[in-house]
Amino acid sequence: MKNSRIITLVTIAVWTAVLSGWHLYDPSGGFTQFVPGADKRPPGSERKADDVMIGEFFMKYDATLSGESSESWLGFRGADRTNIVRHSVPLKLTEGEFKELWSVETGEGHAAPAVWKGRAYVLDYNEQLSSDALRCFDLKTGEELWRRWYRVPMKRNHGFSRTIPAISEDGRVVTIGPEGHVMCCNGDTGELVWTMDLKKRFSTEVPFWYAGQCPLIMGDELILAPAGTDTLMVGLDVATGGVRWATPNDCKLKMSHSSVMPMTLGSKSTLVYAGIGGVCGVSADGANKGKMLWFCNQWQPSVIAPSPLQLNSNQIFLVAGYGAGGGLLQVDQFGGVWQAKITDQYKADKGISSEQQTPILYKGNIITILPKDGGGMRERVSIYQPGNLHRAVWNSANDERFGLGPYIVIDDRLFALKEDGQLFVYEINDDSMKLLRKQNVIIDGADAWGPMAYADGMLLLRDAKTVKCFKIND
Repeated sequence: MKNSRIITLVTIAVWTAVLSGWHLYDPSGGFTQFVPGADKRPPGSERKADDVMIGEFFMKYDATLSGESSESWLGFRGADRTNIVRHSVPLKLTEGEFKELWSVETGEGHAAPAVWKGRAYVLDYNEQLSSDALRCFDLKTGEELWRRWYRVPMKRNHGFSRTIPAISEDGRVVTIGPEGHVMCCNGDTGELVWTMDLKKRFSTEVPFWYAGQCPLIMGDELILAPAGTDTLMVGLDVATGGVRWATPNDCKLKMSHSSVMPMTLGSKSTLVYAGIGGVCGVSADGANKGKMLWFCNQWQPSVIAPSPLQLNSNQIFLVAGYGAGGGLLQVDQFGGVWQAKITDQYKADKGISSEQQTPILYKGNIITILPKDGGGMRERVSIYQPGNLHRAVWNSANDERFGLGPYIVIDDRLFALKEDGQLFVYEINDDSMKLLRKQNVIIDGADAWGPMAYADGMLLLRDAKTVKCFKIND
């Protein structure tokens, strides 16, 4: 009994001492207060939490370019943004299944390739390094030639990167990252040429699912639609990044996932952009380059991914997802004054529509893949005539449904990729198509939404985590 009392008293004394010491201990006694310069950091190298040093890292690999290609794919929907390839000698499809030439893994996203002189460029996102990365591959072998990247922490939101680089004829590659970081590199060496942060420069509000706008290069000029507080559209010197002209954002448009499309309306070269809040036309030439010609606020979907499609000299087809459907915009000039108005508008199940991909105007018809809310013909390849946007003249078979997959026309053939990685090839006739073949090009593919690219008989495509190249021409 006596021993138990002694043990209890000792235990109480020990814990009393421990608690007293814990309360009296000063944990800051061993620390040194941080003051500027105490870490011996070189002057000017301090970085704030929101700073992004665009293009700060570079890696050149041992691979050597196997040879230049005779054809290029210089950006979104090709150099002319039609998504159509025409050859003087028509494509001759390879016998049997298309041969896979190479495959590379990417970060999760939908950014698609562009091609210049035997090199394929993809804007990727490395989740482990929290970095945007412009990766340059050998078109024929898939070997990585160089990579330029920069840290920009982000959270996955249906992937990361989803834009396509634009390449000038002399090989300057321009990218727009998911958070609006613009980077221009030498396409041969990977040397950083110039950079721009759209959020800091123009107060751009990047869309919820990150930037989807693909840059446009016309000659030596880069066209962007930052849709910022004061500036709607800009023309930049592609060699220096200097601003040549800027369009005020008087209509207060916000950035969408759509891209700027060059058109000739009447006889006027025009840059057409469908932003959140309306559609506008900006002069692309002459003394009034950069001047707003017209604006229409009758088209206001909350989310816009497809880009405007010119049907003729004064009509533009507009389409968006999430039930928005389609619309026909008519643009006319009377006595030097431009007017733009919606002449037809309908829900997705009442006519031609698309959720993500931009339709193709080919031989006077509009080719599209209808969205999931497009009625009984949803997700099928469909052909419509511009004179009747409400009734298709042809639809693919019931078991040929593509989801949000991309499509491209190459020499009277439509290549359409199901979002699960199955490639279909159709022969295009005047008002119908004939299925020629289908092939599983991405096994266990998922979210194959990135637009396809073509050069020198090679078709480049991707799903959420893989880019592949196939030989399709004998």
